[in-house]
Amino acid sequence: MMQKPFKKSDNYKTPDYLLKVFAGWFDPCPLNPNPKVNGLDLKWKNKTYVNPPYSNPLPWIEKAIQESKKGKTIVLLLKVDTSTKWYLKLIEAKAKIFFFHGRIKFDGKNPANFPSMLAILNTNGNDHASS
Repeated sequence: MMQKPFKKSDNYKTPDYLLKVFAGWFDPCPLNPNPKVNGLDLKWKNKTYVNPPYSNPLPWIEKAIQESKKGKTIVLLLKVDTSTKWYLKLIEAKAKIFFFHGRIKFDGKNPANFPSMLAILNTNGNDHASS
């Protein structure tokens, strides 16, 4: 599956306070991605944090669901959009959804133009994303 190029509007750094929460977790989709490296083709680790491109999160969500079925804990930072196919896929996969109060600030100053959420996928029976 070919990854769509990142749009300029997709290239936002995860807020520092969230990066601290997920320090040490594998990130297949870091800021300023190397166009020669496709995070969808990489082997994801047991604890993976993903801030996927907001313009096309579906392939990342599908990969996250597949990886969680292998017993991995996958956390995705996503915009809230309950009208999408990818949101339904998360619900069907029994993802735990946590909504942010207010809008997060990706650059530390200006709030995003949309609400955000964390989706946690973990099928190995462990309810704690930090385990």
